Amino acid sequence: MEKSITMIGLGKMGLPMAENLLAAGYALTVFNRTVEKAAGLVSRGAVLAESPSVAVATGGIVVSMVADDRALLSLADDTFCLALGAGIHLSMSTVSAETNRTLSERHARFGGQVVAAPVFGRPEAAATRKLWIATSGPGTAKAQIKSVLDALGQGVFDFGEDVGAANVVKLAGNFLLAAAIEAMAEASAMAEKNGVPRAAMLQMMTSTIFNCPIYVNYGRGIIQSDFTEAKFSIPLILKDMHLVQHTAAASRAPMPIVNILCDRYLTALAKGREAYDSTALALGAAEDAGLNWLK
Repeated sequence: MEKSITMIGLGKMGLPMAENLLAAGYALTVFNRTVEKAAGLVSRGAVLAESPSVAVATGGIVVSMVADDRALLSLADDTFCLALGAGIHLSMSTVSAETNRTLSERHARFGGQVVAAPVFGRPEAAATRKLWIATSGPGTAKAQIKSVLDALGQGVFDFGEDVGAANVVKLAGNFLLAAAIEAMAEASAMAEKNGVPRAAMLQMMTSTIFNCPIYVNYGRGIIQSDFTEAKFSIPLILKDMHLVQHTAAASRAPMPIVNILCDRYLTALAKGREAYDSTALALGAAEDAGLNWLK
């Protein structure tokens, strides 16, 4: 029997993920608000639907990769949940735990199940199936979507039955990423103010005691200072940091560093840097020190 699946959201992450589903042999139906983004997929055999509820098949699998909590909850209205029925909604967006719990309650009224599966990796990782995926939700549903996740990433880490758990992990991970950028930026600014080029300092650190992908890749970004090509834009990472703030406050887990990160990104927006990449966080520490890292 031919495998079929629906993909909702064809942004910088969703589009390469959809391409990998096609490559894995799935009969793919897609929906995206900007229909032009689906042209390449349609030319390769995907079907473009006129609405999310038309895109899903009753009892089938739908993957969503949308911008934020509001977009996800707007997508999954009663019409959509009824159309999916006893199917599985694979929620891969970066949203709050409570949003996916609400999503699960909505689908349950129509017999459906939700599996949270947020991802770690940028668009190039999505294109090469190098995503790391955190999952949570009903065990029976996770078993049914295993082959889908195998077509999208290089590894899956399961965090139990609570559908919101994987989202907490995703927010924790994005906080750690931003905090690493801030720490490297502050250290780099201090080095340069004392006559040490940031490139020399970071190259030593990232080839020795901090030799791991995050420090290596984001350290390279700070050295090159090319922040204008946004693979993960500042409004999106600020949205995530606000979700971290909310999650921390709701659970009475103080996270003072996240407040600094939010202020850094808010300052970047105030300076008109909406289109900059999230690594432009580093400009804050540089400018505080009287340095100019913009090319």
